[in-house]
Amino acid sequence: MEFSHVSVLLHETVDSLNIKPDGIYVDGTLGGGGHSFEIASKLSEGGRLIGIDQDREALEAAGERLKCFGDRVTRVRSNFENIGAVLDSLGIEKVDGIMLDLGVSSHQLDDESRGFTYRVDAPLDMRMDMDGALSAADIVNTYPETEINRIIRDYGEEKFSRNIARNIVTEREKAPIETTGRLVEIIRKSMPMKAQISGGHPAKRTFQAIRIACNRELDVLENSLDEMILRLNPGGRLSIITFHSLEDRIVKTAFKRNENPCICPPNFPVCVCGRKSTGFVVTHKPILPSEEEMEVNPRSKSAKLRVFERTQD
Repeated sequence: MEFSHVSVLLHETVDSLNIKPDGIYVDGTLGGGGHSFEIASKLSEGGRLIGIDQDREALEAAGERLKCFGDRVTRVRSNFENIGAVLDSLGIEKVDGIMLDLGVSSHQLDDESRGFTYRVDAPLDMRMDMDGALSAADIVNTYPETEINRIIRDYGEEKFSRNIARNIVTEREKAPIETTGRLVEIIRKSMPMKAQISGGHPAKRTFQAIRIACNRELDVLENSLDEMILRLNPGGRLSIITFHSLEDRIVKTAFKRNENPCICPPNFPVCVCGRKSTGFVVTHKPILPSEEEMEVNPRSKSAKLRVFERTQD
């Protein structure tokens, strides 16, 4: 299947980076290369773009899309969690901007064989890195009921998580749950009809939760943000697009922590903890898609862009 991905908040994100023609930039979620193409287009011969993605198909597709920029673009197959090691391997200490477009890509959703979508029957996979050891099928067929309940409750914010987890365990004892269609059936019978009708597709939140767990998405994000900020030159920016409240909360909290890291009690007259701010939050309210973008690309409706600027080493 040809790799395609509609870049959300494209111009807003690229503009937020304040690109310098001779700067060094990182796209930590390269995908089909939509954001990267716009960034690379603004670079001179002295500029450089590092594109990171764990999806082999994405890297190959982006390579075709970005080949017109030659050596100005370097593609690396990795997870943005490893950004420090990636930059070290390239001999780069600091960069002038980093961007992330989180969540699952349009291609991954539309490619039925990847098992991300609940709208067709397909193998239950959901791995963003197809060489990854853990699949969605592993989670639903081997995890204990309490852990499945926790994943669906916490990552999917699904109020029927207990019923769904219990029924998953009951059904897998009859036969392994190997397809998205069978998982959808289990989810449906775990929810009252009223909830199925009023709350969008009944499997949406559970699929989101299992996908997040399968790819360690929240852990990867939480473990990466401080390192990314430390890798910015003064004036460099970190721009992140999130698609649900759990991601957005992590980004918002990390940005505030880096803007004001002081842990002294509020009644102390002066700071004695010695923690210094590394920068400031540019977007006190997130940047949202325009009405026009949401109409053209419904998947953009939940997107939020937050931006942090580094001010000192």
